[in-house]
Amino acid sequence: MFKSLQYRAKATAFGELVKTSTRPEESLEFQKLERRFASLADNEQALADDHKSAVYASNHDQSRGAALAVEEEYVLRCLGAALIMQWNTLPTTLQREVFDTAGSVGKLLETAALRGQIARFLHKHKDDGAYSELTPVDSTHSDAAALSRWDDEGGAVRDGLPT
Repeated sequence: MFKSLQYRAKATAFGELVKTSTRPEESLEFQKLERRFASLADNEQALADDHKSAVYASNHDQSRGAALAVEEEYVLRCLGAALIMQWNTLPTTLQREVFDTAGSVGKLLETAALRGQIARFLHKHKDDGAYSELTPVDSTHSDAAALSRWDDEGGAVRDGLPT
């Protein structure tokens, strides 16, 4: 593929042929070729310049975007941790809304798996003291059955809690 300097060299060569040409139609043809190669050289140079600036801007934007993503991830982690620390004090309807919303944030085909992960996380990290006050002592459902209900129905609350 030709580069800008190669096109300019061709344009210069045709410019020299214009000077040495003896026939007018041949001279016109060499002039057209000289202009065409000069134009190609200009275009190639402009494309090269644009590519350099586009790559630079892209790298700059990527590093800026990465910094924002790290900052946003930190904020989201803090908000998520605060929500989990207060989970058992939230009304059941709000728990379910948060659970449903969080379960739908992932990719469409992976929402069921994400909901299961969230349910297992909430179950694993529940505050046993506050949670046991709401759970009947003689509950006949096992934790596995409650977790299964979470996965199947998308509920954020185990069996036995008021709805």
